[in-house]
Amino acid sequence: MSAGHGGGAYGSRERVLARVRRALADVPRAERPADVPVRRAYREVHGERTPAQTVDLLAGNLADYRAVVHRVAEDGLPLLLMRLLAARGALSVLVPPGLPPWWTAAVDATRVHDRAASTPRELDAVDSVVTGCALAVAETGTVVLDGGPDQGRRRITLVPDHHVCVVRVPDQVVGSVPQALARLDPRRPLTWISGPSATSDIELDRVEGVHGPRTLEVVLLETPPGGRRP
Repeated sequence: MSAGHGGGAYGSRERVLARVRRALADVPRAERPADVPVRRAYREVHGERTPAQTVDLLAGNLADYRAVVHRVAEDGLPLLLMRLLAARGALSVLVPPGLPPWWTAAVDATRVHDRAASTPRELDAVDSVVTGCALAVAETGTVVLDGGPDQGRRRITLVPDHHVCVVRVPDQVVGSVPQALARLDPRRPLTWISGPSATSDIELDRVEGVHGPRTLEVVLLETPPGGRRP
């Protein structure tokens, strides 16, 4: 049975267009969108927080998205990464070219380098990947990668099933998405990660690992000013 002109999708479309026509009734025909400045007075960040409170908010929101969060000082990072990869049973770990060597100095696993020639099958055979990040957004619990030297090609964080991402705090933590956009280069390949890869079917059954790693571990690396290692 087909819908008449007064109902169904056709009727809805006409109602929407009629509202648009009414809204534009007093707009001069020669006027263009660029002729009218748009006031953008929205808040850049919600509330006031100290750097420590911003990091705490990030940790809480990351956990809400089912990422596993760890906090560690610089001198404890090599042993923490060794422990995380050993607990995973990782025999191979993919490392970007600019990853600081001291991060994985204690790791007992075969290092696989980020190569353009690597096939998806080869990347899928890697047990874990360890990367840095461009920054992290506290209000949304999001880690952002931009393909920097300590992050490598985008695909190395999408194919392996286990991703350990190191965030230097507080330097790499911002409060909000607008603050993040102000610091990021839009010309770079940006990947925004909020928890491990997951999706839901029509029955709302959660399935993890469809579009990326099933397990995301985020290490909040405390780097006091002046005491930072390369």
